[in-house]
Order: sequence, then C-alpha cells, then structure tokens
Amino acid sequence: MTLDWKLGGVLLGLVFFLAVLLVKPIGVSTQFVILDGIIGDAVNSELVTKTDEGYTSSNAYLAKSGGKYAKAVANPLNYSFIFVLAMMAGAYASVRARGGLSAQERSLPEIWRNTYGDTAAKRYALAFLGGFVVLYGARLAGGCTSGHMMSGMMQTAVSGYIFAAGAFAAAVPVALMMYRKES
Repeated sequence: MTLDWKLGGVLLGLVFFLAVLLVKPIGVSTQFVILDGIIGDAVNSELVTKTDEGYTSSNAYLAKSGGKYAKAVANPLNYSFIFVLAMMAGAYASVRARGGLSAQERSLPEIWRNTYGDTAAKRYALAFLGGFVVLYGARLAGGCTSGHMMSGMMQTAVSGYIFAAGAFAAAVPVALMMYRKES
C-alpha cells in the first residue's frame, strides 16, 4: 500500500495539531541531550543530583533552566522521551507491516552511486555526520527542525518561518554542490 503524499501531509498536520492541543509542541532534539545525560549519569553518578529545590547537575547545560534538563535525566520516562522512542518504534513497525524494505529501497540511490560510487559505508558515515551537524546546530539554536519549523510554522511563529527559509536557503545550495556533475 502506498500512501499519497497529500494524505500523508494532512495526517502529519493532524498529529502536530493534536500534539499541540493535547500536550505541547513537538520537538525532539532536546531528548538526545537527555539521552546523553542518562548515559553520562550512568558513568558518573554525581552528574545529576537532587537538591531541596529540585535537580541540578555539574554540567552547566543540564543545570540550566532551573535544572529542567537534569530533572529529565533523573526521570527520563516523560512524554518527550517516550515520544522519541515511539517514533523509532513506529518507523520500524511501519516498515515491518508493509513487508520490509524492497530491494530498490535497500540499494543506494542512483544519484549517489553516480556521484560517490557504490559505497554504502561512505553514505552512512556522511549521513551520520550530517545528522550530527544538524543536531549540534539545533541545540545551539535552542531547538530542532521539528520544533522550530514544523511546530513553529503551525503556530504561525515568525521564528518558524525564518528558520524554514534559512534551512532551505542552506540545504538547496549544499545539495546542488554535493550532487553537481563534474564536466
């Protein structure tokens, strides 16, 4: 079964609307910081500590906002963290429900093979690097693409529109540069 992109867009919009209406705007990059904090706290039990006022951390980033991130590290089973886990589980369940990936979906795209060769390891490494750069930038900006662009634009926040314009203004030239044909 193939989902029409228009129906997919409407369903995605409905999910975002329901999330904002019932819980809060969707944003996920903070949860990667929380995961890092959980791992860090497992290695160093003094990373997050409970105080009379709440939670704090020896890490300035986790301690900021009155220890909000430190509290999330200490108690990770919250809506946002479960949401990120559910996104991954949902993607996996979706692929399994439709019978797995086809041979065409498992193979490298033709444009990649023509430009960079038939090396899956290189593609995965560059995808990981790109994801790292985007996530790092998202944390510097105080939010991620889903928070700034998707949730922000849905709420008609000017910053959401500015972020979307900036994201595309950067992405289009980079894509053109990465996949240009050498003469």
